[in-house]
Amino acid sequence: MSAPVLFTRDDAGLGAFALRDVDHIADTPLLHRWLTHPKSRFWMMGDAEPAQVDREFADTALDPHRRALLGLHDGRPTFLMERYAPERSELAGLAAYRHRDGDIGMHFLCAPAERPVHGFTRAVLATVLDFLFDDPAVRRIVVEPDAANRPVHALNAAAGFRVQAAVALPGKDALLSTCTRDQYRAARATLTGAPA
Repeated sequence: MSAPVLFTRDDAGLGAFALRDVDHIADTPLLHRWLTHPKSRFWMMGDAEPAQVDREFADTALDPHRRALLGLHDGRPTFLMERYAPERSELAGLAAYRHRDGDIGMHFLCAPAERPVHGFTRAVLATVLDFLFDDPAVRRIVVEPDAANRPVHALNAAAGFRVQAAVALPGKDALLSTCTRDQYRAARATLTGAPA
């Protein structure tokens, strides 16, 4: 039996989206396929063995400062998100990152699809951001995508993120970007095609 659903969002054009905690034992085969796919290269796990994927998510489940969630679209697993405390991550101590109360870090990955669905990645990002901002303690979302990942930078900009600085992180040069609750509220209609 899978973990209970924690959050749901209905998208007018694409249907039902939901989030539940990753079950590192049951979900490892699926996550291994996603993370080792060439389209997931920015997650830097292309050569990972299933045991490494299992260990990564088992460690995440034990870490009070990180959380991995599996995203569902109409009940089927289709994306992954991670929530983390940026002040306890590789961003800690960087001059470019100035921690604020209410900051939360985020990563997301859409499952590689044979036939991409128009607007799907935007709907996933809206689901992730709606979920994070559903917590009243969250005031700003912090991301650090690879500088070479141009599609995600355009997507982030559409969601209200603003680039703060280029930063060197282990394994990548990244663009540190942030989005406040107000920035997301102003951008959400553009991102989803629906009012906030």
